[in-house]
Amino acid sequence: MAAKRRYWLMKSEPDVYSIDDLQRDGSTSWEGVRNYQARNFMRDDMREGDLVLFYHSNTKPPGVVGLARVCSSAHPDETAFDANSPYYDAKATSENPIWQLVDVQFISKFPHPVGREDLKADSALEGMLVLKKGMRLSVQPVEPHHFERVVELGNPRGKN
Repeated sequence: MAAKRRYWLMKSEPDVYSIDDLQRDGSTSWEGVRNYQARNFMRDDMREGDLVLFYHSNTKPPGVVGLARVCSSAHPDETAFDANSPYYDAKATSENPIWQLVDVQFISKFPHPVGREDLKADSALEGMLVLKKGMRLSVQPVEPHHFERVVELGNPRGKN
């Protein structure tokens, strides 16, 4: 039996890696995650074909700017082995990589980014993890109905 598709939100600072960068590159490795819970989501729960809300963080306004698709299973984050990388971890080795990542592929950029304030104002998004006080995870699950609503807000029918 095939695994059921899951939905995710992945945060990136646009000056580090933006939706425009992903559109240009087509796909990328989601490197540099150094939070165990976020790593575990990628390692244990994400599957090829899962859909992703691409979220620009640490910008004004923060919010969901497009869609991506998980296009690989989890594999070691090689930046952890590179002493010149900002993501280097001296404890990580090829025998014990510690940090994992998935690859993501560009699907679309929203014609209307959905800002954090827009997310908070929509009662259909109540309970969405990204809106919870103190929720700072860069990779987090999204309920299917929340995912669908955010896509509706980012791609309003009849508007380009």
